[in-house]
Amino acid sequence: MESHNFKYPAAHKVDVVDNYHGTAVPDPYRWLENPADPDTIAWVEAENELTQSIMAELPVHGQFKERLTALWNYPKSSVPRRKGDRNSGNYFVQKNDGLQNQSILYKQANLDAPLEQVLDPNTLSDDGTIALISQSYSKDGRFLAYSLSQSGSDWQTIHIRDLESNEDRSEVLRWAKFTNAAWLPDSSGFFYARYPSPDEMPDAPPSTHQQIYFHKIGTQQSKDTIVFARPDAPNLGFHPHVTDDGRYLTLHVWDGTDRRNRFYYRPINGEEFIYLLDEMDAAYNFLGNDGAKFYFHTDNGADNGRIIAIHLNNPDPANWQTIIPEGDDAIAFSLMVNNEFILGTLHHGAHRLHRYALDGTHLGEIELPVPGTIFDLSGERNHTELFIQFQSFTYPPTILRYDFTSEELSILDQPQLDFDPDAYETTQVFYPSKDGTKVPLFITHKKGIALDGQNPTLLYGYGGFNISMTPIFSPTRLAWLERGGVYAQACLRGGTEYGEAWHQAGMLANKQTVFDDFIAAGEWLIANGYTNNKKLAIEGRSNGGLLVAACMLQRPDLFGAVHCGVPVIDMLRYHKFSAGRYWIPEYGNAEENPDHFKFMMAYSPLHNVQPDHTYPPLLITTADTDDRVVPMHSKKFAATLQAADNGRNPLLIRIETRAGHGLGKPTAKLIEEATDIYSFLWTMLNK
Repeated sequence: MESHNFKYPAAHKVDVVDNYHGTAVPDPYRWLENPADPDTIAWVEAENELTQSIMAELPVHGQFKERLTALWNYPKSSVPRRKGDRNSGNYFVQKNDGLQNQSILYKQANLDAPLEQVLDPNTLSDDGTIALISQSYSKDGRFLAYSLSQSGSDWQTIHIRDLESNEDRSEVLRWAKFTNAAWLPDSSGFFYARYPSPDEMPDAPPSTHQQIYFHKIGTQQSKDTIVFARPDAPNLGFHPHVTDDGRYLTLHVWDGTDRRNRFYYRPINGEEFIYLLDEMDAAYNFLGNDGAKFYFHTDNGADNGRIIAIHLNNPDPANWQTIIPEGDDAIAFSLMVNNEFILGTLHHGAHRLHRYALDGTHLGEIELPVPGTIFDLSGERNHTELFIQFQSFTYPPTILRYDFTSEELSILDQPQLDFDPDAYETTQVFYPSKDGTKVPLFITHKKGIALDGQNPTLLYGYGGFNISMTPIFSPTRLAWLERGGVYAQACLRGGTEYGEAWHQAGMLANKQTVFDDFIAAGEWLIANGYTNNKKLAIEGRSNGGLLVAACMLQRPDLFGAVHCGVPVIDMLRYHKFSAGRYWIPEYGNAEENPDHFKFMMAYSPLHNVQPDHTYPPLLITTADTDDRVVPMHSKKFAATLQAADNGRNPLLIRIETRAGHGLGKPTAKLIEEATDIYSFLWTMLNK
């Protein structure tokens, strides 16, 4: 496509200029920040009309939709969660028969018993946009507190279901997000976190002043009592937990996406919280307790993590006990099952699973089927079974059960797909980045592929927020691989593949390192015969959307097509919107800090678009109801790029109007979006 024959919708410019530490920065599309502005609404409609008209003309669009629908149509299951006492109770599991918009929650008396439906979210909306987000069960398994989200919003309503009658209680709890329900041992009520309603604190910045409340079953939310608040520190958030022995209420205290946290506790019926860990100097993940002996997974003094014990009667750091010392592989997650520590570690970007006794003795490794990802797992400290959802690039999400009594790992539920995984192979290489650092890269493709530089290749990355890019299964990638495409996934700095040091090497002033890592991955794939710059597509979502946007602007010659999903784009104003302020520890604050402004301005995609420039074909995807990365980022970026366009390549935006950042997105919308994305990328690489 040497030039496109369409015009972009008009986007007028306004005279808005901000002063950042003496530097004037224009913001001509400020009006697009307001989704209710009639001009914004008209512009969104016009952009969607243009994009859909182009999608309809793509010759492979119908083929991708048909194949993606078939590939998505396989049974899906969550890990079972056993609730109730050791010898009774029920297993709770979510299942989807294939193309249902939302998974249905079931219970069963044992793993061989028939499934009994508990809750079907598909009945709550006509288009599947109301999603079941979380479940918190009372200790006896009698009650379920569950949260619902509408249109992908982070805001949730908490409902309470009596699992004996399978009917909801009358009360509904609002103004909640990023919370759970921590039940009292007698199931009479629970602790939860909520934000003030707009009427209670009309002048408060978004997502501030979270407080812990207690809700008594059978009463309305207006009767809930405040248990804890920090009005002196309005940015703090709180995650409540009642210890398994019922003796303590604990609070995981967080500040945005900063990995470092605080930890408070009190006796369950106490009044005052004790600030056990209040320095915000490291990450402390509470695992459980033996009376006054509290176990934590921490990176204090250990970038790769260690397990420690703190005795409440002698909590000085000099008296902390190291149970499991730091190892060569980073600890990705940890929990207590069968009165043991279960540790998931990262070995060059793939998970391994280990057992340790309470005294730190290594009891062995639970061997996983292939190098891959533990996507979820469940088990209770006093239970003798562990459930694992495991997957890899061509290994579909499979439920495994580990029996501690027999020490056997068995397959509980493995879906059958219309796809032959034996026809494909995954390799891992370690390529040099700009500064010489070796970065892991997973590459998946058909066996026997020719390294002639002609393979359509999709390079995916993220690079931030401690999130590791482990091998994940996706129907969209299967459709790409079947056509002879290559899929590559880079483990960039900013993640935690090699512990906290790897994360810090890609955050704040080091953010450019992440872009350098990703660009080097593309150069390596070309140099080693997998593809060429006309057949190399890049994709990223959220922070990964920022990644591909920055790399597209810095190296437009390197890429043949780009998908930029729900991206963070305006690095100078991102913190002013919705959840944006949570990301300040990762990105910085250009408004408050002149040093931050300097390095953020240098890569901020919105502020580095060059006029009359040839950028690769681009599809931006966002959603009007995304209240995590608000769509103003995508809208302003699209308008800026389209104004600078020289007519060579399409620079499109797709704006979903009934789904958010991705939370609970219905299957039908996932397929529609994926069809547009991958048919666009495939067409652009094969023109």
